[in-house]
Amino acid sequence: MKGGRVLALLLGLAGWGAAPARAADDAGEQAQVTAGEYVARAADCSACHSLPGGKPFAGGLAFHLPMGTIRASNITPDPKAGIGSYSEVEFARAVRQGIRRDGATLYPAMPYPSYAHMTDADVHALYVYFMKGVAPVATPVAPNDIVWPLSMRWPLVAWRMMFAPSGAQGVRTFADPQLARGAYLVEGPGHCGACHTPRGIAMQEKALTAVDGPLYLSGGSAVDGWNPVSLRGEMREGLGRWSEEDIVTFLQTGRVMHAAAFGGMTDAIRHGTQHLSDDDLRAIAHYLKSLPPAHPQARAWQYDETTGRSLHAGDLSARGARAYVDNCAACHRTDGRGYPTTFPPLAGNPVVMDASATSLIRIVLTGSVLRATHQAPSAFVMPGFAARMDDRAVADVVSFIRQSWGNDVPQVSAAEVAEVRRSLKGSGDAPPARQPLN
Repeated sequence: MKGGRVLALLLGLAGWGAAPARAADDAGEQAQVTAGEYVARAADCSACHSLPGGKPFAGGLAFHLPMGTIRASNITPDPKAGIGSYSEVEFARAVRQGIRRDGATLYPAMPYPSYAHMTDADVHALYVYFMKGVAPVATPVAPNDIVWPLSMRWPLVAWRMMFAPSGAQGVRTFADPQLARGAYLVEGPGHCGACHTPRGIAMQEKALTAVDGPLYLSGGSAVDGWNPVSLRGEMREGLGRWSEEDIVTFLQTGRVMHAAAFGGMTDAIRHGTQHLSDDDLRAIAHYLKSLPPAHPQARAWQYDETTGRSLHAGDLSARGARAYVDNCAACHRTDGRGYPTTFPPLAGNPVVMDASATSLIRIVLTGSVLRATHQAPSAFVMPGFAARMDDRAVADVVSFIRQSWGNDVPQVSAAEVAEVRRSLKGSGDAPPARQPLN
């Protein structure tokens, strides 16, 4: 009896000791999964690696670049189609250095030059999330369609050595902790520079952080048919007239008094920034507002009433004025002020005043969707006018918008419109065949 009691006591102690330990382990893992999911939101992983209506992170989204079409990879934990066979070391190397498990270099469409700034803790949490919190999907992604010799990966080794950080960069230090957090989120997981910084002849970002100079976030090269604007302090095409609260609201809803999200930014907000904490959004805004304009000598925007008065008086003699009144004024008004935050203003809009008219031309051709978010649950759709307007008509109305209400930026030509229209073919956003404007 005594021996039996001792055995029972030992078994009881073993059971009582194991259950809390397992529970603690499970709770710790779940906390890491939750933390990793947040990092994935901040890094905008879903926007690139998930097809609309498809399974999360199963890849397949096509990016149409001058070199060809790159398709986002499957990053679910499936061991064959995804990254299930990656160790944490291999995963970290892919994220920060752009090196796959087999040693090949990833195309820099994957923003590993920015992810090099991510902390060990965030990379670890991200790894736990993808391995434990994401459902595996066994569907392989179709191969890339890149012209030879650009399809060869070995030259990317040289590209990586010249233009990407060699390893983990750590977190930059600031006296202001909010500024430090904002810089980390923007320069690291948020990889804002991947779109909003100009690129060189080798498609490298000309600056990876604010330390590299005023080109950082000064406005990007065309990305998948869109031209990202400056996120610095320019008073016309940047964030100079925005408050920190404006930036926070924009990242939560995609709409403010000055502008509305378009292109890839709509997905970045839907999948990413709307899910971030208020503190992190304020940190991002605080950091962005700390960046001086890249061109401080540039003149500020000032509203001009001339066009609004002429249209209100029925004067449609200006080229493009009639097309604007017939197709645009109902939502954007004859004074160009729109109905924020439903229909964005065209007067003083940074996208309108950007040096490149590519984004504005594309919006006129294909339309745009102001997507619903948690804090702005109503979506609004602008139709495309490609089927109603030929290249000359689109050029006229875009030029009218760009030269009215104090915008005062150069006109565009029919040839520029034709080039944008051609670039949309095969991209999934190709407009209908053009027809003359009646």
